[in-house]
Order: sequence, then structure tokens, then C-alpha cells
Amino acid sequence: MKPLIRTMLALVAIILLPIAASAQKLKGKDKLVTIETPQGEIKLILFDDTPLHKDNFLKLAKDGFYDGTTFHRVIDGFMIQGGDINSKDEDPRNDGSGNPGYTVPAEIKPYHKHVRGAVAAARQGDFANPTRASSGSQFYIVENHDGTPMLDEAYTVFGQVVDGLDVVDKIAEQPKDGRDRPLSNITMKVKVEEVKKKKIAKKYKYDYNQQPQTR
Repeated sequence: MKPLIRTMLALVAIILLPIAASAQKLKGKDKLVTIETPQGEIKLILFDDTPLHKDNFLKLAKDGFYDGTTFHRVIDGFMIQGGDINSKDEDPRNDGSGNPGYTVPAEIKPYHKHVRGAVAAARQGDFANPTRASSGSQFYIVENHDGTPMLDEAYTVFGQVVDGLDVVDKIAEQPKDGRDRPLSNITMKVKVEEVKKKKIAKKYKYDYNQQPQTR
């Protein structure tokens, strides 16, 4: 029996070795984004393999573009959408039509799915936007607990909520009008901080290995 036990232990060691090695590769820092709302805080990270969207979002956040904008469209069981500069003004009828004056080229990756808490870029429909370029600022967060797979490979998913999914639920449940606009403004303030990846992985139980860096 002893040779068999040694063989089994060796196999276990082989299986565990890649996991341990992978964990040791988790070095450096990442940008942790915090969205403050009346319902609480939502924390998210942005994917390295969608660099155009990541850099654009971080720049807008650091410039204060998002501060004072609202989650202007919420659909319980689906998603919450925000980031429109028009939502800062006094006219609720133009919410959803604003932008910073440019679009971002699509970075649609088949392995980034619309799971619960996925952060994705809003955009115009295919008829007017055949290249599927993203809005320069508007984004949405998937609220459906089972995800929204019908949107996979149609919109750029560029981040993931790591904390505050309950806050996303609370926002989605807010009373709204016929245009899915909340009756009370759900304003946001966005801040960015550099945090060690190991700390993010441990504190928020986030698995960086689910982020393919190159495919």
C-alpha cells in the first residue's frame, strides 16, 4: 500500500503546484474603483485586456467627470446604467443621450461574460453603430443574479464588481418612471485608488486567474 500512497501524494502535489505557483505570480497593484451612491458603495476592478475602456474610465473618474452623474436607467432583474453627463442637468428627459464627445472602439472578448456584477459599456444599436463602438462614458452593471448571457459578445465587458452587489440590487429596486428612470436621483461619486492585487484578491475574494490576460 505504501507505494500507492506515495503515488497518490505525488499526484496531489502535481495538481496543487500550478495553483500555488499561480498565486505567487499575483504581484503589483491594480486600480480599485469605488462608486459612492446614496444606497452604499460599489467597488470594482477593470480588466487589463480591455485597455481602451479601462484607461478611458479611469481618466474620466480621475477628472471628476462622473461625480454628480446618476444611474439614470434601472431595471430590476436586468441592470443599472449610468455615466451620462446629461444627468447632471435639471432636464430628466435628456438622460441617456449624453456623451463626452467621442466613442471608444469595441473591445469585445468572448471570454468576458455578462455575469452578475459585470461592468460593460453602453452603446448605440447595430443599425446605427455596426462596429459596436462604445459610449465614451455610459456604462452598466449587470444586476440579474443569473447574468444576462443574451448580451454576451455584443457589448464590451471591461470590469467586474468585487464588492457591493447588494448595493446594485438596492439601486435596481428603486421606484422609477415609465422610462426606467429612478424617481429620486441616484447620484454617484467615483474615486480610484491603487491597491495591491494580493490585498484585493484576499479582501474581496476576487480570483484574478479568471481574467485571461491574452487569448
